[in-house]
Formats: sequence, C-alpha cells, structure tokens
Amino acid sequence: MSSSAPRHRCRVIASPWPGVHSVHTDSARSFARHSHASFGIGVLAQGAHKSASGRGQVEACAGDLLASNPGEVHDGRPARGETARRWHMVHLEAEVLASMGGPERPAGDVEWTRPVIRDAQLRAVLVRLLRRLDNWDAGRRTDADALACEESLVQACGLMLAHHANVAPPPADVDRGLAQVRERIADDLLAPPSLAELAAMAGLGKYQLLRRFAAAYGMPPHAWLLQQRAERARCRIRAGDTLAAAALASGFADQSHMTRVFARQFGFTPGAWQRAATAGRLQ
Repeated sequence: MSSSAPRHRCRVIASPWPGVHSVHTDSARSFARHSHASFGIGVLAQGAHKSASGRGQVEACAGDLLASNPGEVHDGRPARGETARRWHMVHLEAEVLASMGGPERPAGDVEWTRPVIRDAQLRAVLVRLLRRLDNWDAGRRTDADALACEESLVQACGLMLAHHANVAPPPADVDRGLAQVRERIADDLLAPPSLAELAAMAGLGKYQLLRRFAAAYGMPPHAWLLQQRAERARCRIRAGDTLAAAALASGFADQSHMTRVFARQFGFTPGAWQRAATAGRLQ
C-alpha cells in the first residue's frame, strides 16, 4: 500500500525593497506550531483554513484576509472538509512597517488585532499589491513598476494601521527565570546548554521547565531553538552564504537538517530562498 505526502507548493515572490517578500502557497499540509520574525498580511484565495493563534482557534474561508504578528505562535491545517487551501502572503520586517505610519499614526509599537480579517477595501488593495509583486518578480522592473508596488504596499499598510492595528501591549510578565533561559539559548544557538542546566538556571525541575516554557513562549525549548536557527539561516542565505555555510553557521548538523527545519518553519526550502536572493530579488 503506497502513500504520498500531502500536496505542497510554495513560491517566494520578489520585492523591490529590503525587508519585504511575499509567498504564494498551495498546500494540503498541516503545519505545526511556529512563528515568524516579520509581520504578515495576505489573502486566503481558495479553501478553508483552521489555526491556533495568539487569540485562540480561528477559521478562515476563501476571500478572508490573514494576519500575523512577529513572534506570534500559530499552526495551520485545512478546515471544513477541504483537502487543501491556497494563500498569498506579504511579509514585512518590523522596521519596514515602522516607516509607514507617519507622525499621525506611528507604527513603531503596533500589532495586528485579529488573525482573520474581513475587509473588502483592504482585500482589493492586497490583491493589487500581490499582482504587482508578481509582475516585478517576473521581470518587469522599471522605476514606474517599483513605484506602483510601493504605492500598493503603503496603501495596504495604511489600511491595516488605521483599522486593524493597535498599540502592542507591554510584554507579558514572564517569570524572570524563564526569560533568562530563553536569553541563554539565544546567546549560543550553536552550543545550547542541557535541559538540566536550563532547569537549574530557572530554579525548576526539568518537567516544570518544559511545561512553563511552552506556556510562556508557545513551544518547548528545543523547538524554539530550531526556530531561531532557521531564522538565522534565512538571514545568512540572504546575505550571500552558501547553503552549507548557512547550515554550519546556524548550528544545524548538516544541510539536510537545515532544509527540513527551514521548510517546516517557512513553507519553502532554503534553495528557493537562495534562488530568490541570488537573482537579486531579495535585498
């Protein structure tokens, strides 16, 4: 009896600016809990999608808009009997969004208020932005095309800031011991301490540490470590590292290990990200 992996296709799309890229995904795959370092906004073009988010379980249907905040832990799977779904997302680094608001609506400390949005005006602007980015990625790269992309990006961010964002709440009052554990892991992604060392640092038993860390940060320490390694690898590849060098610099056992974690984290492979970067499409 043969079996095959769920259908999954994911394409990285061009952007004229640093800190912005978009992704087109057509997938029947379920995604484990993870987060992204960037803001995300996009359109669910087909199917239905269920996700655990920072605001509990949510469902989205074709035509709905999807939004995620940096560091917001979420998962995803087909919903309502669908076998697959298709979505198109734009990802923006925090500093890009911070440049959009202007003095009347500063965007330095904001978060999207909902993971699923229904807004016909914003949807039209996002669809136009995604279409213009597609054209840019396909090779139409005149100054006028770049201006058109930027206009659509600013319009989309402006609508999000005006209607679907608020001032980010202060950081949750996480136990200082847990914060120190996370800082310790982040400080040395290549050689993380043992669970026993981390538990001693927090003044907890190992089981208590696992439970409390997952409650505070959405995943246990090892999964959080792998996620940070994937983010580092993404930055190294964009900066010009080979895949092998990026894997080594990010603490992965080898390139294959990096590829598996990278694909789970972002939906696309390191090779796809590298092809976009080396073609001059990621700044």
